Amino acid sequence: MQRETTDLAPSLSTQPISMDVLKEKYFKDGESDVEDLFRRVARALASVEREDIREAMQARFLDNLRAGAIGAGRIMSAAGTDIQATLINCFVQPVGDCIQGVDDAGYPGIYEALREAAETMRRGGGVGYDFSRIRPRGAMVKGTASMASGPCSYINVFDQSCSTVESAGARRGAQMGVLRIDHPDVLDFITAKRTPGRWNNFNVSVGVPDAFMQAVEQDREWELVHSAAPGAELLKEGARQRADGQWIYRTVRARELWDTIMKSAYDFAEPGILFLDQINTDNNLHYTETIQATNPCGEQPLPPYGCCDLGPIILTRFVRNPFGLHGEASFDFDAFEQAVATQVRALDNVLDVTFWPLPQQQAEAAAKRRIGVGFTGMGNTLAMLCKRYDRQDGRDMAVKIAERMRNAAYRASVELAKEKGAFPKFQADGYLAKGTFASRLPEDIQKQIRKHGIRNSHLLSIAPTGTVSLAFADNASNGIEPPFSWTYTRRKREADGSKSEYVVEDYAWRLYKTLGGDVNQLPAYFVSAMDMAAADHVAMMEAVQPYVDTAISKTVNVPEDYPYDDFKGLYMQAWHSGLKGLATYRPNSILGAVLEVPAAEAKPAKSEPAPEPVQPFDPMRVVIESRPKGGLSAVAEKIEYWTQEGHKRLYLIVSFLPVPDGHGGTVDRAIEFFMPVGQSSESQQWITSSMRLLSLAARGGFLERALSDMRKVAWDRGPVRLGTYQRADGAQVPLWHDSEVAAVAYAVQNILARRAEAPQQQVLPLDEPDMPAGMPPAMAGKKCQECGAHAVIRKDGCDYCTQCGALGSCG
Repeated sequence: MQRETTDLAPSLSTQPISMDVLKEKYFKDGESDVEDLFRRVARALASVEREDIREAMQARFLDNLRAGAIGAGRIMSAAGTDIQATLINCFVQPVGDCIQGVDDAGYPGIYEALREAAETMRRGGGVGYDFSRIRPRGAMVKGTASMASGPCSYINVFDQSCSTVESAGARRGAQMGVLRIDHPDVLDFITAKRTPGRWNNFNVSVGVPDAFMQAVEQDREWELVHSAAPGAELLKEGARQRADGQWIYRTVRARELWDTIMKSAYDFAEPGILFLDQINTDNNLHYTETIQATNPCGEQPLPPYGCCDLGPIILTRFVRNPFGLHGEASFDFDAFEQAVATQVRALDNVLDVTFWPLPQQQAEAAAKRRIGVGFTGMGNTLAMLCKRYDRQDGRDMAVKIAERMRNAAYRASVELAKEKGAFPKFQADGYLAKGTFASRLPEDIQKQIRKHGIRNSHLLSIAPTGTVSLAFADNASNGIEPPFSWTYTRRKREADGSKSEYVVEDYAWRLYKTLGGDVNQLPAYFVSAMDMAAADHVAMMEAVQPYVDTAISKTVNVPEDYPYDDFKGLYMQAWHSGLKGLATYRPNSILGAVLEVPAAEAKPAKSEPAPEPVQPFDPMRVVIESRPKGGLSAVAEKIEYWTQEGHKRLYLIVSFLPVPDGHGGTVDRAIEFFMPVGQSSESQQWITSSMRLLSLAARGGFLERALSDMRKVAWDRGPVRLGTYQRADGAQVPLWHDSEVAAVAYAVQNILARRAEAPQQQVLPLDEPDMPAGMPPAMAGKKCQECGAHAVIRKDGCDYCTQCGALGSCG
């Protein structure tokens, strides 16, 4: 398969990565190249047109797909198939304040919402939720004379449900959980994902109104409130009802609450922030809906049962004379606008073609006909036009592209309204009211909307486009993002067990090399995500957001050593700039890095200071999404230790997966821990849950951190003896731990060390020596810094450990 490129650029053969993704995610039976796929999609989208124009529209849609106006992943995968899967990427589902049925406001109860979400994910859609209606922990539940457990406990249930639902077309389910900043349980929500393995199937964001941000700036108090009455204990603690009927559960300092959010975002990349007032003020449908949540990636703020009908346009296809190597580089705005106009019609048809998981979703879409024309390849396009992403000329070009896309889309939707009718909820005065996105359209478009109506309430969305960019855009930069890396190595384990690897190249970098450019001396306009300042990421969002009627999915990358105060400043900058939300990512020892490139990768020569070197590839930190199918190599170990209750014995099993070590070989990585059935006494049930958490930590790339945290766990039931410690004089002495949790973590560390054949000073034999007589009572003294026993006494003016003989400070 060959790809046509822009004027005076040679055709580029398909990269192996593109063919891999096409085969794995998009090709159906009988399809062998992208042309087959395009014909299937064009035929499906034209099937709802009038019979007399159907054939012409099919040809028009096919030409537009070839030109670079593709559908989002669900469309390209499922359109024209007999799979009962939705063509819609994501939805927002309502959750009410009751268990079953509907609550007083008509919102579905928690378990009804769970059922609806499961059906939606089963059909291929991701789901966002606002959990703020659920009453807080400790609130009164009159029907059962009990106390509520709060929204965080139910989010656990939704998370587990997502992990067990197989999504149509083998797409992993995705979820967004939102809680308002004034909900009494917001602190639990903010800090929940600090616990390894919790809510792995969720992105989380806090919904923040302007009043809270003003309270932060003015250092005022902030009330945590809910309509549900608090229980007796909370009333004793000072909960009270205010004049509007809301119950104030407690009052906190706004800056302290904000700092808790910022620390979590700084260390754990979550929660994100949604600026709710900006979302609702800008909303064309403010007169008929209120938005409290977004889809899982944040580019679509949506009302209950709202949906994302997305289709990006590959911007690189419209660059003429790329890099100015054979004439002045330019962007073909006329061709781009034609592609946008046709894309509007295609996505409007998707709403009539798709399978709907729920009738409520179909009714909501029919009433408002939201679609989301977007783009991908912005970073590459700017480089091909010889403009830097992080400079004003790059932002100016991005604005021109976004503005022309906006105008072309809205004009096309007006023309479609003339032919097929305006969306049913259209009201001209409300739609064009001051402050809405539509009120900022050019005057001629507003006049046409007032006269003829408009087919779609919203038309634009800048979504992430990871897999479709790989499959259909030759690895062009994702969405609005700059490139992350110019090249990286992809390693695969084939179906027959063999291994293969190949180099994946950024599209613009690859094209520049093919046109004769020197990739060892790249021009300054080749700038990657980590080469630019965090503020420049935000500045690009600021520039483009005024021309997008929904929102922008973009990650603001910050380096690990980015100052915390500057990090907080990014969010204030985003709010003052009128953004609808912000998500950041700072690679650190807790998270690892989502994508790492080899340290040996050539760095482009630039007039700017060189960026910090990329950290070396660590095979133990790469995220493993799920346990591979089939058997794994494993070891079973007997662990014996002593507590104040006496001698204990248990068996642990650790499974290993061979992973690439970055040097052509493999290394065994632990990914699964469990305690075999039949030995889980009541006192050891915590071990089973700990093993599950360790398994999640292992697959998430932070096993070392999790074990380290377990080693620090202390309890009040006395020291635990496990292993021996070799003193400097060669003597072997018992090793003590602060708890049984810490002892088991130590045992696991030794299992892993032996598997890696690493040298170690502390030896853990399979059969421990007998317990020495005269074990001192629990907490007999201070903790020894050498053996860990709580057995340090004062002897002859010095600290002395009665267990290992270590001599500490004297005097």
